Amino acid sequence: MGNRVAVLGSLNADLVVRVPRFPAPGETLTGTSFSRFPGGKGANQAYAAARMGETPALIGQVGDDDLGRWLTTHLADGGVDVSRVAAVSDGTGLALITIDAEGQNHIVLVPGANGTFTPERLVRTTEWASGARVLLLQLEIPMETVQRAAEAARASGALVVLDPAPAAPMPRELVTVIDLLTPNETELAALTGGGTVSGERDVRWRAERLIAEGTRSVLVKWGPHGARLFGALGEHTWPAPRVAAVDTTAAGDTFNGALAAALARGADIEHAGHRAVTAATISVTRPGAQPSMPDAEEVDRWLGTHGAK
Repeated sequence: MGNRVAVLGSLNADLVVRVPRFPAPGETLTGTSFSRFPGGKGANQAYAAARMGETPALIGQVGDDDLGRWLTTHLADGGVDVSRVAAVSDGTGLALITIDAEGQNHIVLVPGANGTFTPERLVRTTEWASGARVLLLQLEIPMETVQRAAEAARASGALVVLDPAPAAPMPRELVTVIDLLTPNETELAALTGGGTVSGERDVRWRAERLIAEGTRSVLVKWGPHGARLFGALGEHTWPAPRVAAVDTTAAGDTFNGALAAALARGADIEHAGHRAVTAATISVTRPGAQPSMPDAEEVDRWLGTHGAK
């Protein structure tokens, strides 16, 4: 189908409230603003890849409603191929996001049509992964569908990249067909027994534990610390430039989309990771999910200004 990047995942309408701080249980707190943004981890990662100059194929579902039409129109206008996004009777997925004065967020998901995207519906989406060099996956749709897609992509020779968000136990049949697992710090902890990630040594130990369970490589997205890669793709460290964070929503999705775009064009993992860290860093300096994502020219300018590779 000519799409070097395929993304299988969720599409949501993000309803965002800004607050001076997060409320305590049972507390009513007055917010300072309300906004609506297009989101969903699948849509976000597809949009980020499109911003990097790719024409990613997005495979998923929205409701046959105004929010669904708004989402697909926005994505198509942004360069995403939405011909494989089905409109179904279930309502469009929602993400209810609260952001505090420090730019940190709390998110509650209402799956809607994302939750009914079964393997049977995936099968009816013909040639969904034909010709893709990289498949991006997340866990906001049923696990069985993710596994079916990963197996098909691996069989076709595509690089399978899974963002384990929201973190959930994964069957071994899925784990063993993942080429690159990309957890953030919280997800890394959840997948390796809980607790708090306590430093470089702990990051390595947890990543190597996931590799021992069958994943080929683990790339840890570590917020202001940058990113770390372990496993079959080598070991790399990418520091993150220091910036004032305004909104961290979708920074990880920006990272994954930029990473996939670079890899799909034949970049080596070191260069691809560097571009991904840069794109994610830029994104946290602006509000919103998809609206915060930089394009390829902005990433190039940033890298040139900062003397990076």
